Amino acid sequence: MHDLHVADKIHKLVIEQAQKNNLKQVKSVIIDLGSVIEHGADISSENLEFNLKMLSKNTIAENVKVKINRVDGNSWKLISITGDEK
Repeated sequence: MHDLHVADKIHKLVIEQAQKNNLKQVKSVIIDLGSVIEHGADISSENLEFNLKMLSKNTIAENVKVKINRVDGNSWKLISITGDEK
């Protein structure tokens, strides 16, 4: 569950950006993910996606489609979010 910490940061950023962009529902997110070490282990795309979807339940990002691009480097970046406007 070391991926949960990073997933929580991304989830909070997605919700913040959705609110800034007046979205009532987040449909998809795209994330670039490098080799991020959290609690001694590299974060896997699969675990990150699972945790993001879990955190999104009962929020405006529920049922979000997550696309994770593996990239060089040692960080992550939220590339885009799409959704329905208010």
